[in-house]
Amino acid sequence: MPVKTHIEDGIGIIVFSNPPLNPISARAGIPQAIEAALHALDADPQVKAIVLAAEGRMFSAGADIAEFDKDPAAIAAPARRLGHVLDGLKKPVVSAIQGGALGGGLELALATDYRIATADAKVGLPEVTLGLIPGAGGTQRLPRLTGAAQAVQLISGGTAIDAAQARRLGLLDALAGDDVQAEAIAYARSVAGEGRRRSRDREISNEGGPSAMAEARAKAPRGAPGDAVRGALNAIETGITQGFDGGLEVEYDLFDRLLVSEPARGLRHAFLAERAVARVPGLDPALKVDPVRAVAIIGSGTMGTGIALAVAQAGLPVTVIDANAAALERSRSSVESAIARSVERGRLSEAAGAAQRALIGFSLDLASVRGADVVIEAVFEDIVVKQQVFEALDRLADEHAVLASNTSTLDVDRIAAFTKRPQCVVGMHFFSPANIMRLLEVVRGEKTAPLTLARAMTFAKQIRKVGVVSGVCDGFIGNRMFEEYLRQAYFLLEEGALPQQVDAAMEAFGMAMGPLRTMDLAGQDIGWSIRKRRAVEQPDRPYSRIPDLICEMGRFGQKTGAGYYLYGKGGKPDVDPAIDALVAEESKRLGITRRPIGDEEIVERCVYALVNEGARILEDKIAARPLDIDTVWVNGYGFPRFRGGPMFHADRVGLPRVLSRIEDFAGAYQGWAWQPADLLLRAAGSGIGFARLNGDGA
Repeated sequence: MPVKTHIEDGIGIIVFSNPPLNPISARAGIPQAIEAALHALDADPQVKAIVLAAEGRMFSAGADIAEFDKDPAAIAAPARRLGHVLDGLKKPVVSAIQGGALGGGLELALATDYRIATADAKVGLPEVTLGLIPGAGGTQRLPRLTGAAQAVQLISGGTAIDAAQARRLGLLDALAGDDVQAEAIAYARSVAGEGRRRSRDREISNEGGPSAMAEARAKAPRGAPGDAVRGALNAIETGITQGFDGGLEVEYDLFDRLLVSEPARGLRHAFLAERAVARVPGLDPALKVDPVRAVAIIGSGTMGTGIALAVAQAGLPVTVIDANAAALERSRSSVESAIARSVERGRLSEAAGAAQRALIGFSLDLASVRGADVVIEAVFEDIVVKQQVFEALDRLADEHAVLASNTSTLDVDRIAAFTKRPQCVVGMHFFSPANIMRLLEVVRGEKTAPLTLARAMTFAKQIRKVGVVSGVCDGFIGNRMFEEYLRQAYFLLEEGALPQQVDAAMEAFGMAMGPLRTMDLAGQDIGWSIRKRRAVEQPDRPYSRIPDLICEMGRFGQKTGAGYYLYGKGGKPDVDPAIDALVAEESKRLGITRRPIGDEEIVERCVYALVNEGARILEDKIAARPLDIDTVWVNGYGFPRFRGGPMFHADRVGLPRVLSRIEDFAGAYQGWAWQPADLLLRAAGSGIGFARLNGDGA
């Protein structure tokens, strides 16, 4: 039964259960069952007050997001009706909150008269992060408890706050110990004679409200992602000027419209895909994996230092090892500076900063890898250097340690062959800066043991990364696709576009940064090195000479003050006429008559190149599902989250349309690069769509 009830000394107790996170799921019958229990207890003369509680570690994580696309019209109705039922009761209701009350879970608690929570509980309304607004009364009830200014910050930010802060803001009435249900019963008994304290009956304090709303509007992104924030503010303002019912009507209407919008669909897909990637096809979920207790990193460069910070931020001890004393000292200095900046900016307390420093050790001796559960090689991207490291690790690392290479393109199977224990070797491709970027490509080699893979994915979760499993190929999932993305960007330059136009078009599409600005940020010399290697390995797949010409000028991007753009103080890119002239001259050398190229063509060529290569990656079983590709690109390459990822976006555009445009491009300049993937041909012809390949995932 989803809901159980009993009466204890005049207090009616309702306990609902929908493990593990207790979503207020209409499909599971949760709101309907709570409603029936409330009516029964409210009508019982021996009941003086009611406690609403939940089983397990969490009160409720909110609505079941997986239901949103199945029957949008039926999603909110039961939860809204439950709020109205709570408003109409004769007897007071106390919510007993443990763990957390988020989204629809908090909206349910807000509709009760009193709220008591454990000290470790988190509460919040994160709907805007999914392109929505609270849709079951949250925009009206919250400001009546906290005041408009605080409600605006909480709803527009979409972040959760701890119980102590929620108590200070008036969102909670009391804090409880471990047995919140028992304390809620006692609390209900103490207020049983005081009557109702409905949140809807309170006046909204608008002190500071107008300025908070102006600030939230200014911070809201332009276009689709900001629509949710603007909608929530509109609902709050309506509640102030037209009262609870007027505001509720606006809230319901806005939620219903946003629920079926394309940005909200994309955001939901990205959210669900991030959770689905942890369920690796073919990997037994019952496999017992011990948590990682200690980490060693070989290499103290930018990447090794960033990984060390990420590990320490997660509370794990880590040792950075390098035979170069000067390099090790630079790493130590970088760690100190990064932690000091976080303390200075208020992101860390002094005590937390000191704790992080204490977790990071430095050593000149490779034997310091002993005792580490995970050893991460982060040396120069050269197979000979990596061979030396892994042969040494084979002698020195603990027998069952995970041996991971942070390579971004090299063959993990070849690296594993440098050891006598290839079953313990895995790729861990971190993204720079490693202490900030959320993505971690976990590369499964031909001989990687299931336990090694499971330990690597567990470690990713421990250090708060989104781990995505990839097979072995040049570039894995992300960089293999990025190569085709860049190839089209460069060909567009040859045909008639300029760097600033390509970047502006892709940024208007929603990319965090255009492709040419991205390479300036990463360092043009990195791509140059990879292109030199691939020119030997793949001579039948030519590149544009433009990026190489820029590198030959010593323009390696931001770090040299010049790449495709000029960079002054602050790193702001300025258009350089010299690069425009270089691009035009290269077109002339190739015998190309430059032509006007529209932004739509730029976006289609860059994005559909991703889609086509993504389909090949699925054919080659480098990625198990389209959602794995989407998660890599949303979290590692700045693909707009509200578009869900390249494969999801292709489904929304329609695969027949995508294929038609690819066939158009195949008949034009450098058409060899547009051979449609067999999977794309089949999917477009059958009307299946990539989503069908996700199985039970997003």
